[in-house]
Amino acid sequence: MQTEIMYGPAYSAAKVVLSAGETVRAEAGAMLAMSPGIAMETSTQGGLLKGLRRSVLGGESFFMNTFTAQADGAELWLAPALAGDVVAWPITGTLFVQSGSFLASSQGLEVDSTWGGSKTFFSREGLFMLRISGQGDVVLSSYGAIHAIDLQPGQSYTVDTGHMVAWTEGVNYAVRKVGNWKSTFFSGEGFVVDVTGPGRIYIQTRSQDAFLDWLIPNLPQSNNT
Repeated sequence: MQTEIMYGPAYSAAKVVLSAGETVRAEAGAMLAMSPGIAMETSTQGGLLKGLRRSVLGGESFFMNTFTAQADGAELWLAPALAGDVVAWPITGTLFVQSGSFLASSQGLEVDSTWGGSKTFFSREGLFMLRISGQGDVVLSSYGAIHAIDLQPGQSYTVDTGHMVAWTEGVNYAVRKVGNWKSTFFSGEGFVVDVTGPGRIYIQTRSQDAFLDWLIPNLPQSNNT
């Protein structure tokens, strides 16, 4: 699986080149185009319960598509629903990805949802996440551009929860409100997550929730007479 990111960071797409027999799992609706010689199969990837858990807790599609190359050099193009960046990341171990950011992964990686526990109960964005484990390549998307920050042991960073994309295993995190409740509701910030290294985090330069908060009040209102 060779991945080339095109047209970033505003309208990124991933061009994936596969060898014969190579398989890629992708979020439903992520396929932009593909060359001849690729077979596609749609399933829940692990059964009904796993599909429901990934959909309800992880914020991803109930179904996933599996693309298998029938010949060397087959091309698969993938793109997210929102305008933004795409990154291809080789991983060995475990990666935690915020809901909505998973686009695709190679064979050898297990994609499952995980529960953030009581730390997420007061977070508006929820910080529900997918757990991706194993060895292979993962393709992530964001709303806006993606920026990677490598944290040294004990080094901390504070990120708005709506701007988190992913972090590696070993990074500790804790969700909290900004200041007191007055600050939380009126500062425009809401909840943040404190992350502490060692490890890498990915953040996005735009927040889908912030965009919706701006957009919805400005939508035309129907006049019912």
